Amino acid sequence: MDKIIQYTKKIKDKVKNKLNVTPNKLFPLNPELPLPEGVSEAELRDYLKSVLVADAPPQEMANYCEQDFRRFVYTYGLVRDVSGKCLELGANPYFTTLLLKRFTQLELVLANYFGSHITDYIVQKVNYKDFHRGKECSTEFKSFHFNIECDKFPFKDGEFDAVLFCEIIEHLLIDPVAVIQEIKRVLKPNGVLVLTTPNVSRLENVSKMIAGANIYDPYSGYGYYGRHNREYNKHELYLLLNYMGFTIDSMFTADVHENSANHYCSVAQLQPFLKHRELDLGQYIFVRALNQQKAGKKKPAFLYRSYPEDQLE
Repeated sequence: MDKIIQYTKKIKDKVKNKLNVTPNKLFPLNPELPLPEGVSEAELRDYLKSVLVADAPPQEMANYCEQDFRRFVYTYGLVRDVSGKCLELGANPYFTTLLLKRFTQLELVLANYFGSHITDYIVQKVNYKDFHRGKECSTEFKSFHFNIECDKFPFKDGEFDAVLFCEIIEHLLIDPVAVIQEIKRVLKPNGVLVLTTPNVSRLENVSKMIAGANIYDPYSGYGYYGRHNREYNKHELYLLLNYMGFTIDSMFTADVHENSANHYCSVAQLQPFLKHRELDLGQYIFVRALNQQKAGKKKPAFLYRSYPEDQLE
């Protein structure tokens, strides 16, 4: 009888261990970080954790950096070989800005939007530690201030070699095609667009739906631009950017923070059903695209509805 009990316990433990296996053991969710040459992950993390925007809650800044550190580094990796003039849309709170300023040859131009009550430029003081000496430093970042959904970008045609459009498209309310058209206008031919955004088809969302949980973003105290109004998957971004005349140079998904998929259902049980799209399950999508073709003149029908038929394509 004791042997039967022991055997049963071993089977139960084996099943339990299989059900509790972490998602990154089953799927390729953590591509190698593109660290600057000669710099360790710990050194880079300490550098970014020192960043503090004046008047911003220090703990909120620290939590944000800790949670999204990998996203900043993956974004850096998409432009580390690019030089010239770069527009960073939504630069605040400047983690990516300081990463690019320190480890690339890019000439950065910054833009932000904090509401219609602000006009013209904004200037924000940012404190950080010098990467090599650890000395306390501060700088002032001057940003153009405009609403990318409502305003024409205050830049000349073909002014930039690169545009960073990171963690913004999911917040848009009105017309992403119009925003990307403006980005395209200010980019040089063959210029680089870097787009990052949460992946609506991430493994956690798959688990949530199976468990009957809601995948939509809560309402935000920061207003309608403070929440995710429309998330995308890789295929949709490919279709949208292709329609807008961009050639995809690189696209991948990756986890950025702790994966909670097992909180909703067993990821091990999902593996056989998701194996065919294992590269599409990361928490965020990272895209590098080149401005090489003419954009479509209408709106892609997969993304829009209730428009006159002659406006859709």
